[in-house]
Amino acid sequence: MSDSGDTPPAAQPPADHHPPPDPPGLPDPSDLPDPPHLSAPPEPEPDIGGTGAGTLMDTLRVAVVMLDTSGRVLLWSPLAEEVLGWAGEHIVGRRVGGLFGPGGQPAAGSRPEPSPGQAEHILGELLRGGRWDGILSLRHRDGHTVQVEARASLLVDGDGRPFVLASMVETSRLRTLEHDLAALDSLFDASPLGVAIFDKELRYVRVNEALARMNGRTVADHIGRTVADVLDVRDAESLTALQQDVLVTGRPVIDLVSPAPGGHGHRSLSYHRLADRAGRVLGISATVIDVTERVEAASKAERARRRLALLNDVGGRIAGQLDVRRNAEELAASLVPTFCDYSGVILHSQLADGGELPTAPYSASTPMRQTGVGAITWSPDVVRMIRPGQAMSFDRKSPFGEVLATGRPKLLASRDELANMTFPDDPKVRATLAVGIRSLLVLPLRAHGVVLGLLVVSRAEGREPFDHEDVALGMELADRGGASLDNARLYVREREGALMLQRSLLPRSTPAAPGVDVAYRYVPGSSAAEVGGDWFDVLPLAGGRVGFVVGDVMGHGLPAAATMGRLRTAVRTLAGLDMAPDELLRRVSELGDDLAQNQAEGWMATAVYAVYDPATRRCTIAQAGHPPPVLVEPGERPGTIEARLLDFLPPGVPLGVGGVRFETTELDVPDGTVLVLYTDGLVESRRHDISTGLERLRSTLCRPLDSLEDACDELLATMEPGREPDDVALLMARLGTLPSGSTTAWTFPAEASAVRLARRRVRDALAEWELPELTDVTVLLVSELVTNSLRYAHGPIGVRMVRGASLLVEVSDPLPDPPRERVATAEDEGGRGLQLVAGASRRWGTRHGPLGKTVWFELALP
Repeated sequence: MSDSGDTPPAAQPPADHHPPPDPPGLPDPSDLPDPPHLSAPPEPEPDIGGTGAGTLMDTLRVAVVMLDTSGRVLLWSPLAEEVLGWAGEHIVGRRVGGLFGPGGQPAAGSRPEPSPGQAEHILGELLRGGRWDGILSLRHRDGHTVQVEARASLLVDGDGRPFVLASMVETSRLRTLEHDLAALDSLFDASPLGVAIFDKELRYVRVNEALARMNGRTVADHIGRTVADVLDVRDAESLTALQQDVLVTGRPVIDLVSPAPGGHGHRSLSYHRLADRAGRVLGISATVIDVTERVEAASKAERARRRLALLNDVGGRIAGQLDVRRNAEELAASLVPTFCDYSGVILHSQLADGGELPTAPYSASTPMRQTGVGAITWSPDVVRMIRPGQAMSFDRKSPFGEVLATGRPKLLASRDELANMTFPDDPKVRATLAVGIRSLLVLPLRAHGVVLGLLVVSRAEGREPFDHEDVALGMELADRGGASLDNARLYVREREGALMLQRSLLPRSTPAAPGVDVAYRYVPGSSAAEVGGDWFDVLPLAGGRVGFVVGDVMGHGLPAAATMGRLRTAVRTLAGLDMAPDELLRRVSELGDDLAQNQAEGWMATAVYAVYDPATRRCTIAQAGHPPPVLVEPGERPGTIEARLLDFLPPGVPLGVGGVRFETTELDVPDGTVLVLYTDGLVESRRHDISTGLERLRSTLCRPLDSLEDACDELLATMEPGREPDDVALLMARLGTLPSGSTTAWTFPAEASAVRLARRRVRDALAEWELPELTDVTVLLVSELVTNSLRYAHGPIGVRMVRGASLLVEVSDPLPDPPRERVATAEDEGGRGLQLVAGASRRWGTRHGPLGKTVWFELALP
């Protein structure tokens, strides 16, 4: 080894290179006796690959060096070569002085200098005291300094020759291990967690004070013992099985919460298997945490969650029930078994039918009724205890009467209280005790500060009795139940009022019209839905014609029913003016804002209006956003029926939208054709497209039916089960013709002879119909109307007479402007024709046609 300091050993010398001379100050090797015949045992290879295999010695990398008393190397272990970089063949036989640095860390950028004097000092200490230990700074072969902690001893071989045996460890690895051990000590001594180490026989090897306090013993009581020796047998049995599973399988247990020994509180247990770097199993570790507060907080949170879930479930089940009885049944059933074993809803008798809230104070004569019940199981005793529909009353001093009078809950938690809750030998009390009830809670059902009735819940044996928290939860349930029952009561009242209003506005009967048969149905929505604004009407029109209308006001309840009544009145009024269907719908739509003025969010309604003339078998139809009508006609083959959707008609827009014109379509229909008008409640469904309902309607109408009444019932019976309940208005009309010989018509040229010819034809027709009583007045009025047409019109003049329930006479001409009635003075030569018509006829009017106008009047038959 060179001690010049200029070229420290940095690389492996070539094969023909001679070792450098020994550092100065040390004796020559030839002057020393031969070293003892020792050889270094093979050392295990370090875990270079980082697999974790090996022991603690592999981690520390303890290098062994043997020297003679002059400091010459006799043995250089492979780990020493690994630590300092020098191979044994380059070091053995040379003195170690050249390996010493300056005794500390060199300055940045400087090269450490050897300190031969330090090596002589250490050898002197060894020779005097026999041992030495300390920290050395040695030079690595590549030039940097390696700090090691070394321990050396002076020994004697078998021949009596002394030698030095030294071991050294890099201080960085040693400090890391010391830090790890310090952290482990801190974990055991200062951690508030309970920590323990077990050997392979599951005996405590190390325990900290925290775990000893948890177990109620000292640390010394644990060492060398198992959990079976320290804890109760009941607690230790499961822990031992758990520890054995971790030891055998290596599967860790993390945060396993279990009751603490003795059942006081809860602990979180974590177990891991311990193994050295060579993979040998050493035992298991345990971490124990007192989680009593955490478990209690979680338990409270879980109870709160269950309470909210129960409140949400009960609220959801009763919110949609708008029938008082059904609401009470759902309230009672929703509490079992989550909150109680048996439940009952007892209401004032009049409330079940939507009556007024009770105003008089409760007394023993106040009638009550068991409206809803719930039970986990039914038996004769249970039926006797909570029989549905049972009428009852309670003494004012009983718990039930007390709650009804005060509105405060009552908890009965003992057998004596249960036995004395009503009168002696009460069969209901005997049944209560026979069922095994041990805790009963009587809660007031309140709304607007008034007690509507009682919610009675009970728990049987085998279940925790009610406590104060249950009383608070029960009051929340009762308050929600009371509000829901009151809402259902108010809904029943509003629905009955809307139904009454709607039925009063719908026609109670339809007028008889020659050549037309009519059948109709109106079905209000079920109790789960509000009354809608569906309506229908049959309108007798001039000339023996008949008007049919079906409409649906969007919305529900009283506002929709009131708007429906106003629209129906408007349609009847405008239909009396003999307007065309499209014109009538336009006028109604324009009047709608006034008719529905109370609906702040606007209004809309769909409608279809059809006019049929049995004399011509012509039907005119206009729609306002309504489902298409259906025409049922004889099929092409004899004995078959064809139902045809009139989906080719212009659909229009709903009334109230505005901005779009309505259109009228004229159809010639065969004799006996059935016209079907309906509202969307008959064909709509949330589960299917409306086309499915229309096809079902069409296929039903293709079946042979004995009468229109049977057809209406068949259509209602085939509505889709489970559909969203809504109002349905259905109108079916068989369109026929007038009896033979009931009508006659003529056309006259616009000449002076037209009046004379018209009078003659009218007189002959009345003679044929055997109506001589009407001859004079009819001839007079026809003369006046034909004369008016000759005066103002230039074209053919038509006269038509229809004999039906009355005598109808029509005079038409090409002039579009209707005649105007005026008051004629004594000096006027004309202007009295319409006055005569208005005074002599039962009713009269005008209507527009495609080629002009028609003036008509009716005379009552004798």
